[in-house]
Amino acid sequence: MSQHETINDFYKRILKDSCLNLAELNTRIGHVNIFSRDNCATISPYSRRDYYKVSLIIGTGTLHYADKWIYINKPALLFSNPIVPYSWEAESETQEGWFCLFTDAFIEPGERKGSLQESPLFSLGANPVYFLDEMALKEVSDIFMKMQAEIQSNYPHKYNVIKNYLHLLIHQAMKLSPTEEFKKQINASTRICGLFLELLERQFPIDAPENALQIKTAQDFANSLSVHVNHLNRSVKEISGKTTTEHIASRIAQEAKALLQHTDWNIAEIGYSLGFQEPAYFTNFFKKNTGITPNTVRLQMA
Repeated sequence: MSQHETINDFYKRILKDSCLNLAELNTRIGHVNIFSRDNCATISPYSRRDYYKVSLIIGTGTLHYADKWIYINKPALLFSNPIVPYSWEAESETQEGWFCLFTDAFIEPGERKGSLQESPLFSLGANPVYFLDEMALKEVSDIFMKMQAEIQSNYPHKYNVIKNYLHLLIHQAMKLSPTEEFKKQINASTRICGLFLELLERQFPIDAPENALQIKTAQDFANSLSVHVNHLNRSVKEISGKTTTEHIASRIAQEAKALLQHTDWNIAEIGYSLGFQEPAYFTNFFKKNTGITPNTVRLQMA
């Protein structure tokens, strides 16, 4: 499975001689920064990042994204999130444009529940590339230039302004149609299986009873990864030797046992947090997958 790159790793990779204090990355508002692509790497590692990134790509090259790839030969707006791994292989010597990267903490929790949840930034199954015509290129370029000027300013509320510009970029993309020119990778099964396992693991640990598990069936995962459920099931079985349902059930049972052992939530709350509307359904599931009941685990801890 692909390793992930943290935002600290990014700075160490891109700005090797920078005097940036990496402690600044852990601020209350999260972290955001804007860079020119003039000095971007010829090849970036294929991995999942722990940060969001919005890029204006001017230059030719190949983008490997999840189990697909696309040749980019005209200006494009790219959205990448912490779930899906990707890499960039530049072809032309000249690489221009900008990119904005930011951490999860920079996005307000409430914003995830609004229209942005369906935006290219948060929608896992969406195609992330939007090719730009001359007019759209000028509008997007102007926004990035304003963001770059703003972050270099001393204005005390500049991060709020940058967030507004980020909203403009997202809505600019939502007015366009995402490209459908992606092609499947030869090793698509390996990447699909890796993406499935990453997405499954990323939902844990559950930190509150009310934060119920949202993606819990093979169909849910297929929808999130924008693949047919049969293709997902075949890929996971081929690569891992276990079915998609077996992986999901095993991981949910593992989390259930941890919650029973390390929280004071009642059994109904634990069941609900794991997607079971009725305590009896949770008890039956847990016994089927572990051989014991939730009450037995609790008694063993007493």
